[in-house]
Amino acid sequence: MKLRILKRRVSHFMIMAVATVAGFLQASTQGLWTAIEGTRPNVLLIYSDDQGALDAGCYGATDLKTPNIDKLAATGIRLTGMYAPSAICSASRAGLLTGKIPYRAGVPANVSSQPGVAGMPGSEYTLAELFRDNGYHTVHTGKWHLGFSEDTMPNAQGFDESYGHMGGCIDNFSHFFYWNGPNRHDLWRNGVEIREDGQFFGSRMVEEVKDHITPRGTADDEPPFFVYWAINFPHYPLQGTQKWRDYYRNLPEPRNMYNAFVSTMDEMIGEVIDHLEQTGQRDNTIIVFQSDHGHSVEIRAFGGGGFAGPFRGCKGNFFEGGLRVPSIISWPAGLAGGQVRHTPAIGMDWFPTLAELCRLEIPDRVIPELDGQSIAGLLRDGDARSGSPRTFYWQLGAGQNAQWAVRNGRWKLLGNSRDPMEETQPDPLFLADLGKDISETTNHAEDHPEIVAQLQQERGRYLKRLEE
Repeated sequence: MKLRILKRRVSHFMIMAVATVAGFLQASTQGLWTAIEGTRPNVLLIYSDDQGALDAGCYGATDLKTPNIDKLAATGIRLTGMYAPSAICSASRAGLLTGKIPYRAGVPANVSSQPGVAGMPGSEYTLAELFRDNGYHTVHTGKWHLGFSEDTMPNAQGFDESYGHMGGCIDNFSHFFYWNGPNRHDLWRNGVEIREDGQFFGSRMVEEVKDHITPRGTADDEPPFFVYWAINFPHYPLQGTQKWRDYYRNLPEPRNMYNAFVSTMDEMIGEVIDHLEQTGQRDNTIIVFQSDHGHSVEIRAFGGGGFAGPFRGCKGNFFEGGLRVPSIISWPAGLAGGQVRHTPAIGMDWFPTLAELCRLEIPDRVIPELDGQSIAGLLRDGDARSGSPRTFYWQLGAGQNAQWAVRNGRWKLLGNSRDPMEETQPDPLFLADLGKDISETTNHAEDHPEIVAQLQQERGRYLKRLEE
C-alpha cells in the first residue's frame, strides 16, 4: 500500500523554504502570486498527444489556427526550450506524473494496451497523489496508457475520478482500440467499462472536464481541483470535426487532416477556458499546456503532417524534433503574462514546480527520488536568473540497443539514434552542436572527443542512478 501523508488545511511550504518565501515577497510587490488571498490555485494540466514541436500559431505555424492556445501564451508564459521526458507516449507520461526519468519510474518505453497487463508500478508516487494528499480533488480525463490492470489504472494512482481510455489510442466514435486486432472496446469510468458508442470522444472529454471544474459550493467547503486532461489529439486516427476539415481542405495531405485535428483540440480547450471564466475561476487556475513529444510519421498518421520547423526528427527519437514540445503556463493571479522563456527545461520539472506554486508538501521519501527541478524561479524571474546549464538525460528502451541522449549547454550526444524520416541512420555516437546547428545536421564526435568523453561521463552518472 502506498504511503500517505496527512492532509493539512494550512498553507504548505516546500522544502526550499527560504527560496519560496523570497519568491512570495518578490511576487507580491508585483501584485501577483498572492492575488487571491488565502486560497490555493486550481490546476488544469493539459497534455496533448503527438503534437509537433512548433504546431501552434504562437510557435510559428503559419498555416494552423490555434487561437485558444495562442491566448494562453498571451496571458501566460511560453517556453521555447521545453523538452519532453521521452519521445514515446507512455514513457513521457510516466516522467510527467512522477517527476522522474521514465526508466526510473519503471516505464522505459510504451506500456502494453492489452487489458489485464500492468504498467507503471503502483509504488510510484504521482502528481495526483501529491495533490490529493494536500487536499485537492484529483481528476483524470482522456488517455492513460500507463497500465491496464486494477493496480495500475488511474484510480489506483491517485485519481479520485477517471474517465477515458487505458490503451494507446482509440477510434473517437466507436471507442475501440485503434491499432491491431482482435477488436476490443476501451472506454472506462473509475475502472468500470462503459459504452458511449457514436459519441465523439472530444466532446465527451470537454463535458467531463467542465463537470468536474464546476463549483458546487463555497470556497470554504469545496477543495481545489487538480485535473489531468490527457487529450488524445492529434494522435491518430486523425478525426477532426467537419468544420475544420472544410477549413483546411485546400492544404496537401496529410497536413490538412492533421491541422483539422489540432484546431479541433484547440476549440475544445477554448470551451473549457471559457467555462473557467464564466464560473469565476480562471484567474486562480494554473493552466499548463504541453505536448507529450514530437509529431508522428507512422503509417497510421499517413506518414506525418506535423511541423517541426528547423528541428530534425520526430516521435520515437531523440533529435530535437522528437523532444522539443510546445509548452505554456498561464496563471493570471500568480504569474505575469505575455512572457517568453528560452532556458531549457524538461517535463519532469512540472512535478516540483507545481508543488512550489501551489505550496504543496512533498513527502520526505519522495524528494530525493525526483529528477525534475522546480522552474518556478525561472517563471518568475526570467532567463537571466536561470544559472549554469543543466544536464538532461533521456533513454528509450533497455539494454545495449536502447536509444539515449545527454545534453549539457550547447552540446548534445546521442547514442543508437534512429530517425525514421531518413533512409540512412546516423552514427552510433552523434555529437550535435546546438549552439551553431539547431538542425543537428553535422556529427562533431570526431572533432571533439573531449566533449564526447565529458558527456559519456555524465551519462555514466545517470546510468548509475537508473540502477539504484
